[in-house]
Amino acid sequence: MFIESMILSNGRSAGGKRPLSMVVALAAHTVAIAALIVIPLLQSTSLPPLPKGSLIFVLEPPAPPPPSPPPPKGTARPPAQERTRQSPPPATQELVAPTTIPEKIEEPEIDIGLGWGVENGIEDGDPESVSSWGLIGPEGGGGAGTPTPQPIRVGGAIPQPRLIKRVEPRYPAIAIAARVQGTVVLEATTDTNGRVVAVKVTTSVPLLNQAAIDAVEQWVYAPVYVNGRPQPVIFTVRVVFTLN
Repeated sequence: MFIESMILSNGRSAGGKRPLSMVVALAAHTVAIAALIVIPLLQSTSLPPLPKGSLIFVLEPPAPPPPSPPPPKGTARPPAQERTRQSPPPATQELVAPTTIPEKIEEPEIDIGLGWGVENGIEDGDPESVSSWGLIGPEGGGGAGTPTPQPIRVGGAIPQPRLIKRVEPRYPAIAIAARVQGTVVLEATTDTNGRVVAVKVTTSVPLLNQAAIDAVEQWVYAPVYVNGRPQPVIFTVRVVFTLN
């Protein structure tokens, strides 16, 4: 078999030229393909010119800065204090001392609008003129500016006032039932008209005191005159309570 294969291979190589032609054809195809790829790359093509004034630059926005790290605890900055706008101080008015001092300063007139008048007076008259002649009191007393005299105690030149109206005291029923009797001593004060205006107990009988006070407060005395003027007086009154 080895001898037959050698004879066959020798016979094919001697009989034709097919292997050589295939190598040449393959090399030619390779060169053509390389030329088609390389030639376009070697040719330089010019770009069309840009129109004038139409240059456009596109800039990418810068990247945002990285966030700042949070401050450590306990070191936070205090908030800034707001500045308060201070208003300018008000202008002070200068005080100028007068060059001359008047001898008399006129007081402003004030209308107090008196709602009273004087009998037989003059319309639109001077109200201050009333004090020159005084107002007539209920008993013909002095002027309105005359102070009320203080009561004086009876004795010496001051006589005991004369009783002109007497109201009998009412005997309390509780005192009658308790068979209480006695004398209540009071200190009475009269005004310039002789009327009792104040009563004070000096000697007390508990069940009879109020009855004595109620009676004496209604008593009326003749006015006591001192130097021609009626005078309030203080004197002692005894009210006796007796069971029959």
